[in-house]
Amino acid sequence: MFVLMAAESCGIPFPSEVIMPLAGYLAFTGSLSLPGAILAGTLGNVAGSLIAYGVAARWGRPLLLGPGRRIGLSARHLDLADGWFERHGLAAVLFGRVLPVVRTYISFPAGLAHVEPVRFTALTAAGALPWCAALAVGGYELGASWDHLSGPIEKVAVVLAVVVVAVIVAWLVRGRRAAGR
Repeated sequence: MFVLMAAESCGIPFPSEVIMPLAGYLAFTGSLSLPGAILAGTLGNVAGSLIAYGVAARWGRPLLLGPGRRIGLSARHLDLADGWFERHGLAAVLFGRVLPVVRTYISFPAGLAHVEPVRFTALTAAGALPWCAALAVGGYELGASWDHLSGPIEKVAVVLAVVVVAVIVAWLVRGRRAAGR
C-alpha cells in the first residue's frame, strides 16, 4: 500500500481511489488494521510527493515533459497544476491533495516553484490524511455491506464484461474491413 500510494504521488497511474478502499476492505477482513492502512497510505503519499517535488525542483519541466510522458505526464497536466498553484499558493498543496488528477500532479509545480520543503511536507500530510482516511473507511464500510452489494456488483460486472467484449470484437472486425480495402 505504501509503495502504490508513493508511486501514485509520483505521477504513476495507480489510483488511490482503488488502493485505499481495498486497504479499507482488507482492514474489514482483519488482514490489516484500519489505522495502519490509513497511516501507510498517508506516509506513502508524502514519500511519493517528496520524490516528485525533488525531481521537479532539480530537473524541472524539460524532464517532466520528456521522460515524464512515459508515466502519463503531459503539458496539460502540468499547466493545470501550475494554474491551480498560481491561483491558490501554498493552499493549493493542501487542497490539491483532495482533488482527483490535481492531487497527483501538484507536487511538480510546487517543486518547480521551490516551495519551502518543510511547509510542503506538512501541507501534503495534512491534505493526504483525510483523503486516505475517507477512502479507507469507505472500503471498510463497503466490506461491512458486502453481502448486500455483491449480487448487484456481480450483475454489473457481467454486463460490463459483455460490453467490453462486444467493443473489442467490433473494433477487430472494423480493423479487418479497413485493412481489406
